[in-house]
Amino acid sequence: MWYAYFDPLYWVLILVGGGLSLLASLLVKGTFSAYSNTPSRTGLTGAQVAQRILRANEISDVQIEPVAGELTDHYDPRSRTLRLSQSVYGSNSLAALGVAAHEVGHAIQHANGYAPLGLRSAWVPVANVGGGLSMIVILIAFMLGGVQTVVGTAAAWIGIALMGTTTLFTLLTLPVEFDASRRALRTLREGEIMDPEELAAARKVLTAAALTYVAAFVTSALMLLYYAYRLGLIGGRRRD
Repeated sequence: MWYAYFDPLYWVLILVGGGLSLLASLLVKGTFSAYSNTPSRTGLTGAQVAQRILRANEISDVQIEPVAGELTDHYDPRSRTLRLSQSVYGSNSLAALGVAAHEVGHAIQHANGYAPLGLRSAWVPVANVGGGLSMIVILIAFMLGGVQTVVGTAAAWIGIALMGTTTLFTLLTLPVEFDASRRALRTLREGEIMDPEELAAARKVLTAAALTYVAAFVTSALMLLYYAYRLGLIGGRRRD
């Protein structure tokens, strides 16, 4: 499989996927930075907004705590803990409130038994195992000749199926993240935490963040298709 590193198609896909990921990351950081210096009308911090939204949704068993790093915000369903980065937890900027509300959206999903969130959480160990084994099995498939042999074909399908577990995880992530942002914007509006102009800014921050998940899915899907193509499983190609 070492020959893939000399394959122009491989590098084209790497550049496309890497380029998308880089652009999405730059857009998130740029958008967050643009609104991180704009204070909200209410003066509430990210932690305070998160607590207010939790109370409004009658959720009392979720803890809120700061976490080190930049844009490391996340909700941990196992410990029912909402962790907000330092630039969000104590900040009253529009960017901070948007991010905090988004993470609370995941807590609301968890409390309401939102099926895609449960499915994604359950799929994590499958994707971890599949992703860890996929390249080993794909290498074996190449060594066995891919679709040129019966054993190679079987190994190729197994390897692609294992790699597909990570692609499926990135796909399952999309509705979960989009729904969390939708819940966040609706709560910010209905709770009168933000006015229409502020909501527009929060929407830009959340939209930029969502693009990172789209880029992750596209990149994963491109790599899956590449190896399926080179192994001869699609496109009628056999190993060169």
